[in-house]
Amino acid sequence: MSFARRVALRTLASLAAFTSVALSGVQVAQADEPMNIGTVVWIGYGPFYVADAKGLFKKHGLDAKLQNFNDPALIPSAIASNAVDGGMLTYDQVIGSDSKGLHLQVVMPIDYSNGADAIVARTDITKITQFKGQKIGYNPLSPSDFLLSYALLKNGMAEKDVQSVSMTPEQVPAAMASGGIPIGVTYEPSLSQIVAMEGGKKFHVVFSSKDAPGLITDVLVFNKGYIATHPKEVKATIQAYLDGLAYMKSHPDDADAIIGKAMGISAKDVKDQMSGVFNIPLAGMVKTFTKSTATTSLYGSGPVIGKVLIGKKQITDVPPIAETFDGKFVMQLAK
Repeated sequence: MSFARRVALRTLASLAAFTSVALSGVQVAQADEPMNIGTVVWIGYGPFYVADAKGLFKKHGLDAKLQNFNDPALIPSAIASNAVDGGMLTYDQVIGSDSKGLHLQVVMPIDYSNGADAIVARTDITKITQFKGQKIGYNPLSPSDFLLSYALLKNGMAEKDVQSVSMTPEQVPAAMASGGIPIGVTYEPSLSQIVAMEGGKKFHVVFSSKDAPGLITDVLVFNKGYIATHPKEVKATIQAYLDGLAYMKSHPDDADAIIGKAMGISAKDVKDQMSGVFNIPLAGMVKTFTKSTATTSLYGSGPVIGKVLIGKKQITDVPPIAETFDGKFVMQLAK
């Protein structure tokens, strides 16, 4: 969704630009110059944080340079202007950008939000239909914006039925604590912070990404031209992610500590927040690029996302869904 994300906004931890060279009979990417990737802080980027800390990018010949953005909505234009080589976005951002001619393509899915993005409200507000006329704080053109729009649409409502209050994800907890807004849309770690206020008695989750599986999907993207000229680098980046994910499974405590350090939270918080995301293994990536009406497939989620964005007048036409991604690298690795 057009998702400007995350309270420590999602920070991606890796990647690189490289040329091909044979090492011990294995072909890897050897960097001529660093690959710059636009990112924000986000729990779902754990495998990249681990890959960065454990030297797994270098293992594949990658010289990764991460460039953090406070607002992920700025990343597509940064890619378009060559300020960065690629970025970590949500799929709705890709559809919105490609509708404007940016030619971004998803090369791999990273994670599905599985409750880590949510609409939170005072405990006396229990249904979406009670949002009518209420002030709702969220970041426009972001995953929060998309999630709210989808929830309203499912309940026969639209943005005009509520009072939108523009604010960053970081500002939502304070605005709700002060009573400035009764409803907010945000993601981890801000989500946990809000729900925990006053012993969990003041606010609760009304709707979350768990209610829309696969619709909020974080993805790794590059410009179509970059993919054509740097195929080995793109493939090696995916391999580094998979190595990072494998390390998370084999050394969970160490991985939690690494991710916590990258995000500025405790290892315990990492463990708690991880329940709200699903990092996608290679087999799941294949399903993402396989034709299906399920929203865990880009073929299925793309039209749904497009309908929401058109309804919000953020785009006028949905780009051809099959042109918003390039699944050949994942399919090659899965053979």
